[in-house]
Amino acid sequence: MFRKIALTASALAISASAAMAAGGHAELTDYAFAHEGPFGKFDQFQLQRGLQVYTEVCAACHGLKYVPIRTLSDEGGPQLPEDQVRAYATQFTVTDEETGEDREGKPTDHFPVSGMEGAPDLSMMAKARAGFHGPYGTGLSQLFNGMGGPEYIYSILTHYEENPECAPDGIDGFYYNTSFPNGGVPDSCKDEHGVSTVPGSWIAMPPPLADDQVTYADGTAATVSQMSADVSSFLMWAAEPKLMGRKEAGFKAVVFLIILGSLLYLTNKRIWAGVKGKKVA
Repeated sequence: MFRKIALTASALAISASAAMAAGGHAELTDYAFAHEGPFGKFDQFQLQRGLQVYTEVCAACHGLKYVPIRTLSDEGGPQLPEDQVRAYATQFTVTDEETGEDREGKPTDHFPVSGMEGAPDLSMMAKARAGFHGPYGTGLSQLFNGMGGPEYIYSILTHYEENPECAPDGIDGFYYNTSFPNGGVPDSCKDEHGVSTVPGSWIAMPPPLADDQVTYADGTAATVSQMSADVSSFLMWAAEPKLMGRKEAGFKAVVFLIILGSLLYLTNKRIWAGVKGKKVA
């Protein structure tokens, strides 16, 4: 058993070293999302703006194949009226599983799959990248600060920069991003041990957002930072649509356990009072 543990630890160390060599440390922004914390809740209007950014920008390449369109009207989510959800679904073309023919989308259908080869599906992205505040330790950091996935997405979208001095020409067809740790790094940006000397690495996705790229119906300024936060929050909801329900259930469970523990303590004292008697000073 100890041999297996040692081998596993060695493998993890080698993997970490390889990852560090492939890309530098990620520069992540700790953005304060409304849904974070034990009593945080999704901002309905932010989710609606995030849906708009996803639809007008991200959906050209990325899908949400695990998310039913009908959930857009669920409580705790974007909460679109049902007629708007039906109208939204019709913009997608779906191949009917029974007839094999194309038809308009329905609320019961799921969002389409990724439209570009190699573009990851975004349904679970916020959970897959949940490493900024955890999942290490007791989990209390995640409880109060959030899972970290939205921060990762926000950082990726806002941390595109010009190529560093060590690689002024960068990598052909790739874009330098200080928050992307797993891409390629030119040899000119590595030290004698093959470890990257710059934060982040090069990513295949070009900067997807630009100021005023969308027009928000509520008049919110469509800056890169605002759009990034909105779509990041929307993708967190897509990955965890029942997050608020789980928080509520957890809070009730904690209150119940506190009351139960107190009653058990008082009952125990009353039952054993005659046996233990008063303590002598």
